[in-house]
Amino acid sequence: MNRAHPVKAVLFDRDGTLVEDVPYNGDPDLVRPVAGAREALAGLRERGIATGVVTNQSGVARGLLTEADVRRVNHRVDELLGPFDVFAVCPHGPDDGCRCRKPQPGMVLWAAGRVCAHPADVVVIGDIGADVEAARRAGAHGILVPNAQTRPEEVADADHVAPDLTTAVRAVLGGVPRGRVLADERPVQEAFTSGPGHRRCR
Repeated sequence: MNRAHPVKAVLFDRDGTLVEDVPYNGDPDLVRPVAGAREALAGLRERGIATGVVTNQSGVARGLLTEADVRRVNHRVDELLGPFDVFAVCPHGPDDGCRCRKPQPGMVLWAAGRVCAHPADVVVIGDIGADVEAARRAGAHGILVPNAQTRPEEVADADHVAPDLTTAVRAVLGGVPRGRVLADERPVQEAFTSGPGHRRCR
């Protein structure tokens, strides 16, 4: 049975969530999808759920890479895992006071608007506290998928936690996440195909 509140868009952090984290990466050849990313995204798209990327890239502000480098890496991510409906990038540093850098909600709100989704119908999936806090401030739903870089206090503070990307995505196919620790033990194909799909607003 579908939950009463369907998800219209899922926005992903990029580094450490969709692809392996290479600090300040400006080289498309270093892009490596995390385990299960292709299958998880395919399941969302089969349901008509929009997908997007929201990524802090402070390496631009720090002079470690250029905005063109970021575009090239994003293009490679889109080649490997797309097509994504929206990419949102914050090039600012942590002390620049911008409204887009996570944990501020600006990128989440902008990306939701680009796919014509109300924030309450949006899920943000990321690997650090700033990702889920940006979702919270935007009025969206955040799911933390911890990795080696995730601090214990970030896990403790998250509204929803999933052990891996596949579980996080499968948990929202029928609606917004419920429960703190998410799990979905159905076979992958059943999880991705059972029940009617949702069409997003255009």
